Amino acid sequence: MPSSPPPYVPAHGLLDGKTAVVTAAAGTGIGFAVAKRCAEEGARVLISDIHERRLAEAAERLGEVSGEVPPTVVCNVAVEQDVQRLFEVAVAELGHVDVMMNNAGLGGTANLVEMTDEQWFSVLDVTLNGTMRTTRAAMRHMMPRGSGVIVNNASVVGWRAQEGQAHYAAAKAGVMALTRCAALEAAHAGVRINAVAPSLAMHPFLAKVTTEELLEQLAAREAFGRGAEPWEVANVMVFLASDYSSYMTGEVVSVSSQHP
Repeated sequence: MPSSPPPYVPAHGLLDGKTAVVTAAAGTGIGFAVAKRCAEEGARVLISDIHERRLAEAAERLGEVSGEVPPTVVCNVAVEQDVQRLFEVAVAELGHVDVMMNNAGLGGTANLVEMTDEQWFSVLDVTLNGTMRTTRAAMRHMMPRGSGVIVNNASVVGWRAQEGQAHYAAAKAGVMALTRCAALEAAHAGVRINAVAPSLAMHPFLAKVTTEELLEQLAAREAFGRGAEPWEVANVMVFLASDYSSYMTGEVVSVSSQHP
């Protein structure tokens, strides 16, 4: 039988006095959970997403947590000018960026023999290239300041094969490699870069784009018999953003209870 999710973990001030930018923060997935957790842990937050209406709704919900509606930027991470504007606004609103949470990604299901170039490139450009753009922008801002943390969102499919996921798996494996290489480049400047690799995080949007049968199969592979709550993934991302992980860089942390 699947286990029930644990109680929501109370805040411990892990990001007190910090500023954080969170991409793909609209909706009900990991991005919003990360933004909420950052705010609860004491950070001043700026959120971005490509969906303007949902972004505004997310900001209102976050305002209920922090007592202040956070600034927002509509940003398509597949467009370099959007990423540059994201950081311009972040610096104007927050003064500087201590934490960059990269959640933007695009998935889909298609067997490789039937996949079009457009399907392949659209997933790669958002999921891998978009993460590269925001990571690069964050490094350019943080390294001269001598501090900062970047946390990227990868996936266990970057390690484990799954039918119909060649484009997404390739992109997420790329995010892992990007994280490791960028971390070495940034370490001398006091900037840390890590990633999480969730297996299955349950939220309403995922249920809309994935069959119930596949979700049941994926959940059955987990030791707890259930997918993670988005906030359970967010907790690990906040840990990586906090001073508690000060000796960690270039690491990809699996947020999974999956067994072979």
